[in-house]
Amino acid sequence: MCNKLILTWKNSKDAIWIPVGILEYRDNQYYFKYTDNIKKVKNFIPFGKMSDLDKTYVSEELFPIFKNRLLSKSRPEYEDFLRWLDIDKYINHELLELSRSRGIRTTDELQLYPIPQKNEVEQYEVLFFAHGVSHINKTHFERLHQLKPNDKLLLLKDVQNEIDSHALVLRTRYKPLELLGYCPSFFAQDFSKLMKLNGSKNVHVFVKKINIDAPLQLKLLCKLTTKWPEKFQVFDHEDLDIN
Repeated sequence: MCNKLILTWKNSKDAIWIPVGILEYRDNQYYFKYTDNIKKVKNFIPFGKMSDLDKTYVSEELFPIFKNRLLSKSRPEYEDFLRWLDIDKYINHELLELSRSRGIRTTDELQLYPIPQKNEVEQYEVLFFAHGVSHINKTHFERLHQLKPNDKLLLLKDVQNEIDSHALVLRTRYKPLELLGYCPSFFAQDFSKLMKLNGSKNVHVFVKKINIDAPLQLKLLCKLTTKWPEKFQVFDHEDLDIN
């Protein structure tokens, strides 16, 4: 289970997503602390009673700001939702659900992302849903029907992207070539660094799950795996303390 997540916030001034906090579950308790870089953002407002930017908050229950981002088990689409996230309802955990769904709500500009850790074979591994699906040619929906779990996908650097110079596009490996969306921008710099350190042919992206009946943001679940390079640190381009 993913036990540590980064909370990101979209700054309304420049539409840039900024890491603002770290949510962790360990020893049967939840911990939340703000990142150091948020102190430099003048228009950021702390969340509710968690007003002290220097304090580490501890609770036996998930903090309300995150609990409200979980889908209620009483909702008729709950089982479909877990199926789209590729989560077994019998082993579901709150942080696991948040790490897959990103805890997105239409009422604010907050998203959660898992902090990748070495897997059991000492590799970098992370699951993510393809972003920006609505901006891709509609023919990609037809191609989604043809994809299968474990199909390999390729990463392309979108170097002329006017919004994000680090953007990485997902495409099919075999003809007819089809663009399928983008990697989450929050992971893009680390993915590019891993391709540089390990060689692009040694960074593998696979289809984990296809959800034809899901909303756009939950249609294509991908998995990226590669060797964990010596001394590599996740998100070292950000001003974060994730230890």
